Amino acid sequence: MKNVIFAGVGGQGVILASKVLMEVSMKNGFDVKESEVHGMAQRGGSVDCHIRFGKDVASPLIPKGGADYIICLELLEAMRKLDYLKPGATLIVNREQINPAPVEIGAMKYPEDIEDFMKKNFAGTIIVDTAEALKEAGTKKALNIVMLGCLSKFLDFKIEDWESAIKALVTEKFIEQNLKAFNLGRGLV
Repeated sequence: MKNVIFAGVGGQGVILASKVLMEVSMKNGFDVKESEVHGMAQRGGSVDCHIRFGKDVASPLIPKGGADYIICLELLEAMRKLDYLKPGATLIVNREQINPAPVEIGAMKYPEDIEDFMKKNFAGTIIVDTAEALKEAGTKKALNIVMLGCLSKFLDFKIEDWESAIKALVTEKFIEQNLKAFNLGRGLV
């Protein structure tokens, strides 16, 4: 069984990314379970999805210390999920920082040295800078799909299955941008 967590903030497409992974997993014959936590998603709050796939999955919730992969679309959200990593897990993190409300109003400061902390304490940490890939894809809204492309390099699914799932789940007028974003993401890791 594989346990994957997607984490980000509202509006980053965490749920769509999880749906694509679920679709690919089901197409490959796996039992799939998912759990979503939205928080204050519409106001830029935390959003995370737990996806478990394998021969027989009993529960959608990934226990702390049980995630094989954590994909974070924002740095601070990565810090919030570190206790879910299992030994030897892979943590893929977008370098982007989005200030939460307390930082925006000056009540707190955004933590410094998050990248260094993760790299020092978690051997499987991969920090990706998605800015250029998003520019090349032609849309910042495809961040979730760029990160999905990164994850795809670690999972044994055919590219065609990923592309088919993206085509099935993304609005038609954005399919080409998202397919490009997916392939650019694969090139980041």
